[in-house]
Amino acid sequence: MNETRHQNPAKKINYNEEMEKIVDECIKLNGETGKKKSLLLHACCGPCSSAVIERLSLVFDMTIFFYNPNIHPVAEHDRRLEELKKFLSVFPDSVKNGVKLVVASNYNPEEYFEATNVRNEIELQAEREKGERCRRCYAFRMKKAFEYACANGFDFFTTTLSISPHKDSEKINAIGIQLESERIGECVTKFLPSDFKKKGGFLRSTELSEEYGLWRQDYCGCVYSMRKE
Repeated sequence: MNETRHQNPAKKINYNEEMEKIVDECIKLNGETGKKKSLLLHACCGPCSSAVIERLSLVFDMTIFFYNPNIHPVAEHDRRLEELKKFLSVFPDSVKNGVKLVVASNYNPEEYFEATNVRNEIELQAEREKGERCRRCYAFRMKKAFEYACANGFDFFTTTLSISPHKDSEKINAIGIQLESERIGECVTKFLPSDFKKKGGFLRSTELSEEYGLWRQDYCGCVYSMRKE
């Protein structure tokens, strides 16, 4: 598999191109072996998952991993999960390609507050999106996904987070690459780099949301992102 993203970290990387190289290699292997590589996709909602599923479910044996204790309040968390379930049950690409869903754990927002330390570092609460508070939020959710992927022998893991123009793709990919570099023991899981907003990905997610009647939230998720800037 392609490893160029590790060779020169100082050079700006086109993560969409990196992903496409790996996808092309997997398509070739699929034809040779008759078996798809497995992918664990961390997702926060149905709309963000939609265009990613359309793009990758034919290539990978895909499992959606829902772990988002950052989302506030619990009713919002549960509504996003239900919209994701609804979409998976009716979207032809997810149905015909057998896309599965894993809900990681019961809703526990204390995991978010502990992981980000946002209660103690008060200045983080007022940050705009893409700051350090958000980076920490990406990191602990992606780590949870990576640990699940390792424990269950997935070939790849990634996240839908990069589909949003409000998320920092550089930080998201840096976290994924770092997690891959820390693999221990029998873990075979690699990080699939991505910038899903590229090539009209975000626009496609809005089109699919409208087509399938998906409810689209108007804030990222945490209590601090609810504040209008």
